[in-house]
Amino acid sequence: MRQVVVTEFLSLDGVIEEPAWSAPYWNDDIAKFKGLEQDTSDTLLLGRVTYQGFAAAWPQNTDEGADYMNNVGKYVVSTTLDKVEWNNSTLIKDNIVEELTKLKQQDGQDILVYGSATLVQTLIGHDLVDRYRLLVYPVVVGKGKRLFKEGITATLKLLESQSFSSGVVALVYEPDRK
Repeated sequence: MRQVVVTEFLSLDGVIEEPAWSAPYWNDDIAKFKGLEQDTSDTLLLGRVTYQGFAAAWPQNTDEGADYMNNVGKYVVSTTLDKVEWNNSTLIKDNIVEELTKLKQQDGQDILVYGSATLVQTLIGHDLVDRYRLLVYPVVVGKGKRLFKEGITATLKLLESQSFSSGVVALVYEPDRK
């Protein structure tokens, strides 16, 4: 069975929204950490807002990772979009939990979820997340969408941790489903 891997840039106060604050901390070690995600995944799962941002930015991009982003299979969860036009994109409009459960049961590598705060909340609420790959940045943003919204409780098991020279810490967790 495939695993759904939520990968987020996270401020110290838990904000994942609009992570422009992460740019000054980016370095080759973080790029390598993020590259490993792409090496072990063959599918992206995106919410509407993240999809629209990526679809506007990546097709003309030639930076490292552009080939992956433009060619990987993409599933877009949205109840408001009527079509998706970015290469290899499929729209999921209805029966979201059922469709995602089917997707997890297909053969293949990991399914990555970048950004997509609202979608991530749905995944968490239906226990569909198998792993969290978090890059925690040494900033306090003060407001914005958080990874875990108020009222959510979870017990996670730490699989890996790594610190980078820029002060960013990578934390990899899986739900402790005892």
